[in-house]
Amino acid sequence: MSSSVPKELHLLLDSAGALIVFQEKGATWAGVLAFSNEDKASEFCRISNLDAAEVAAILTDDHQAVAGLIASVKRRAIRNVLLDLDYKTGACTQIDFDGESFGPAVPRQFTPPAHR
Repeated sequence: MSSSVPKELHLLLDSAGALIVFQEKGATWAGVLAFSNEDKASEFCRISNLDAAEVAAILTDDHQAVAGLIASVKRRAIRNVLLDLDYKTGACTQIDFDGESFGPAVPRQFTPPAHR
C-alpha cells in the first residue's frame, strides 16, 4: 500500500548545516531523515538524543528545490527519504527518488534500537 508524500518535508540539519541521514547497520546506502511537521522532528530528536541544530523545510511541489536536494544527496550514497521515522518502533515511510523527483511512498520497518 502506497501513501502520499506530504506537501512539506522538515529536514534535520547538524551544526554545520549538513542534512542528517540514517544508515541501517550493514547497508551501503542511507536515507535522509525527514518529518511531516516540525513537532515530529523535535520529538525524534528528543527521544533519540540526537543533537540536531536546526530543522529546515522544503515544499515537495517546488520541483527545482526537490531536484537540487536529490542531486546533492545522491553523490553521498543517499537513495531515499525516511519520513517520520519512529525511533522507538522503527516504523517510517520510505520515499524513493525517481530521477529528480520523489517516487512512491511506501511503509518501511527497521529493527528498533535495543532498549537498555
